[in-house]
Amino acid sequence: MAARVLTVAQDGSGNFSTVQQAIDAVPLGNTCRTVIRVAPGVYRQPVYVPKTKNFITLVGLIPENTVLTWNNTATKIEHHQASRVIGTGTFGCGSVIVEGEDFIAENITFENNAPEGSGQAVAIRVTADRCAFYNCRFLGWQDTVYLHHGKQYLKDCYIEGSVDFIFGNSTALLEHCHIHCKAAGFVTAQSRKTSQESTGYVFLRCVITGNGGTSYAYLGRPWGPFGRVVFAYTYMDQCIKNVGWHNWGKAENERSACFYEYRCFGPGCCPSKRVTWARELVDEEAEEFMRHGFIDPNPERQWLAQKIGHKIPHSA
Repeated sequence: MAARVLTVAQDGSGNFSTVQQAIDAVPLGNTCRTVIRVAPGVYRQPVYVPKTKNFITLVGLIPENTVLTWNNTATKIEHHQASRVIGTGTFGCGSVIVEGEDFIAENITFENNAPEGSGQAVAIRVTADRCAFYNCRFLGWQDTVYLHHGKQYLKDCYIEGSVDFIFGNSTALLEHCHIHCKAAGFVTAQSRKTSQESTGYVFLRCVITGNGGTSYAYLGRPWGPFGRVVFAYTYMDQCIKNVGWHNWGKAENERSACFYEYRCFGPGCCPSKRVTWARELVDEEAEEFMRHGFIDPNPERQWLAQKIGHKIPHSA
């Protein structure tokens, strides 16, 4: 079945003038890949992709020029009149909330522009299975990217923040991504609750940068006692503290958290000075985290390669 194509442009030249209008036009129980082409512009409106609307692709031309932004925080929820966003707190404050499965985004910036010190201010929450992001940017301070539930793949993306700015309990693979620590804090806060859960975050061949100067950021802390995070073949600059990881002030987390590194490098990579309860993987242990099978063991689905936007001419 051919993909359906909708266009969004603020100047009225598209099918719709806002992204939310285009999403609202997708049929309930959607089973056809629907590509929403977003013209360059700054779209100031919270966006909600509900559970009933699967197989949506958002495509921009250049992520720096196609920005979805809003400024809600966990303590301040303002609903735009055209929005369907519901809920409060960290869970409900995302500038973009994705609950529809098989969602794909390319060349889009997701931003929460609440200022530093505003507390939890989510740029995107993803509560959906088989979601992929290609060449996207995620901008914010605290709690920028909420990978809440499901399986996600992020490739060639840029993510910035300060405190717990990649967090949640999904199963996610971040490949060739640029992680930027804007201020003191923690890159990750993964919330796996039991050893039986298969969730966790893998950073594969990524780059972590900071603002220069002394070390001020941790690689992560366990939001859930069995939080699981792997950094592999990743460059870490001086912003990462020598100890690497934090126990969230609970010594008991040191017995359950699964914080691993594998063949990382850079001035922020200091295996001999890391906390004793985090460790370097050996080759055999690392193998399960180095493949796309970590997020989907079924290669027949090939959802990681569904870059539908590149297959449809812009004149469509």
